[in-house]
Amino acid sequence: VQLQASGGGLVQAGGSLRLSCATSGLSFSSYVMGWFRQAPGKEREFVSAINRGRSSFYADSVKGRSTISRDNAKNTVYLQINSLKPEDTAVYYCAADRQVILSSYSRPDSYNYWGQGTQVTVSS
Repeated sequence: VQLQASGGGLVQAGGSLRLSCATSGLSFSSYVMGWFRQAPGKEREFVSAINRGRSSFYADSVKGRSTISRDNAKNTVYLQINSLKPEDTAVYYCAADRQVILSSYSRPDSYNYWGQGTQVTVSS
């Protein structure tokens, strides 16, 4: 199983980014896909998740300015973040698991598979 995150970069506050996570080696449509982020010196935190039925879930910190989506034909999950803030600066990771339950979507230890991360830096 491989997850490859991409799309990060340096962006000014107020800008937007679209992160992608391409997967291989798993039955993508059967998996819950999550996005997490980790800033220097901080714990990894939940950003968003999308389940098999395409229901989406967001952390309060990004709710209203982020959209998670999945393309099962391309085995890829996306995270669009708008109105970026300096506090969004972090390494963003995608994660996958087939058995994570709704109440555990936000827990990093609920996911078995992880991508390598993509750096997002937001300048003020």
